[in-house]
Amino acid sequence: MNDTIDTIDERILFYLAEEARRTSAPDITADLDVSAATIRNRIDQLENRGVIQGYHASVDYEKIGGKLTYVFICNTDTPRREYFAKEALDIPGVIHVRELMSGRRDLHVKAVGENKEDIRRIVRDLSTLGIDIEDEALVQEEYHHPYHPFGPDRPRSSVNDELMNLRELAGTAKVLDVTVATDAEVAGRTIRELSEEGLLSDGLLIVAIERGDEIITPKGQTAIEEGDIVTVFSQDTATERIRRLFTGRTPTDASEESSD
Repeated sequence: MNDTIDTIDERILFYLAEEARRTSAPDITADLDVSAATIRNRIDQLENRGVIQGYHASVDYEKIGGKLTYVFICNTDTPRREYFAKEALDIPGVIHVRELMSGRRDLHVKAVGENKEDIRRIVRDLSTLGIDIEDEALVQEEYHHPYHPFGPDRPRSSVNDELMNLRELAGTAKVLDVTVATDAEVAGRTIRELSEEGLLSDGLLIVAIERGDEIITPKGQTAIEEGDIVTVFSQDTATERIRRLFTGRTPTDASEESSD
């Protein structure tokens, strides 16, 4: 199943992938208008959903007694590729296995050995499993960077920043996660007041409010506050009306600002 994430989740994943050990919740809030408590809550949710699967140290084994790191490019019996991957990972010295969706060279095995004899032993163990090693190479250096589109420097529309998550449902129904701006019509008002004034029509429903580390189930007396992340269900295509209600802005406003 594909998980849908919003801008806040993307930024969290960017910073954690960049350097999880030195990154704190307040660091991530630097360019996001949310609290550190919200960031911690989102991290917990990403872990529980299996989006964040772990935090792994990047180790230079050559600096520890001159150990050797090799990558083996292997061919397997494709229907049993997962079996071979798990068996290879159990070989002493193997630290990482990657399955590829391809006919050949579909298994990449990374291993660390004390010396050449240790590496030869790993080669024998892989061959004993029935894995065909097509190529191998000594790793000289590795470089790493988080997924750039999740980072703070990507170009984005100022209005689309407010509508952080848009999920298409059946027909024309939509669910949007939107951050309430200071000058929004809904800010400081209860859901009952908004309904009585006709701002929340039958086709528009507030289904959840995230405030700090708290998830609020909306009721009539619930007031919407600046900075709340509100999940809105809309049965029509009134995206512009939702923008106006919760952000006080429309694409026309954004384009006028850009031309000033």
